[in-house]
Amino acid sequence: MAVIFWASSDAESGRRGSRLLGPLLRWLMPGASSATLDEVIFLVRKLAHLSEYAVLAVLACRLFRFWPRLSASGWLSRPSLMAWGFCVLYAVSDEWHQSFVPTRVGTAWDVLIDGVGAGLGLAAAMLWRRRGHQSGRRPE
Repeated sequence: MAVIFWASSDAESGRRGSRLLGPLLRWLMPGASSATLDEVIFLVRKLAHLSEYAVLAVLACRLFRFWPRLSASGWLSRPSLMAWGFCVLYAVSDEWHQSFVPTRVGTAWDVLIDGVGAGLGLAAAMLWRRRGHQSGRRPE
């Protein structure tokens, strides 16, 4: 959460991301137009939203599993639902926070992307756990 907060506080993150990714993308895609490179950079930034909230959701779910009286089995378990809800609420607060940062805006689309990322992270964790049970290993 601290990393997400720090990243959303950076007023120059868009320009800095372009400065870092731009040369790499120009090397990987030498014939691409500036508009295409801008679209790829935009996509990479949105994938970062997905991945950071996927990680946050898995960590939150692990935390909620240790609370008393919370079932820890299945995709729609209370810990999973609580973790997803927690991530969505944090995404809302993060976008609100961004609305106060110069050159940044808070958008409902980013909250949606963050919520999808949290759901994907929880689904991946569930599949990982099931795979561990099927192979006879104890999942972590």
